[in-house]
Amino acid sequence: MHLDFQAIVETNQDRVRNTCFRFVNNLEDAEDIAQEVFVQVYESFSHFREEAELSTWIYRIAVNKSLDFLRKSKRKKRFGQMVSLFGFGEEEEEIRIPSSSNPQRELEDDERKQILYMIIRKLPENQQTALTLSKLEGFNNKEVSKIMEMSLSAVEALMFRAKKNLEKKLRSYFEKEKT
Repeated sequence: MHLDFQAIVETNQDRVRNTCFRFVNNLEDAEDIAQEVFVQVYESFSHFREEAELSTWIYRIAVNKSLDFLRKSKRKKRFGQMVSLFGFGEEEEEIRIPSSSNPQRELEDDERKQILYMIIRKLPENQQTALTLSKLEGFNNKEVSKIMEMSLSAVEALMFRAKKNLEKKLRSYFEKEKT
């Protein structure tokens, strides 16, 4: 396979950066990690097996680099008052948090997102990865299975457990905030 590195970067950089951001929740860190991803892609390209799609391989590197970053930094962030989280249901395919032109509403939406990301980060790592890729990044289960190198049925079971754990943790969080 011919390496047109510039084209690879241009085609994948936004989604790689967004994927990293979903894990680390900091734009500067996400940009740094994305750069590391493309350095590894460049250095490891000779080892790329064309068994998987190039983009799948790149996102696998992005997820691994993001998780490595989180393991190393173990940052903990505190968030203010509780606000209700809405838009997440069993039947929905993606987590949707509405936006509006109202500044107060946008602030509340940002707080909801922060709470959601905080709680997702409390899930077991494999559930966190599957949920982030599927619900926040929009990959389908087949794509998630390739990125995570798991069978489709394993990803489906993992997603089921992740949704149940997320729901349980959200309920617990909001119940604590009410008292």
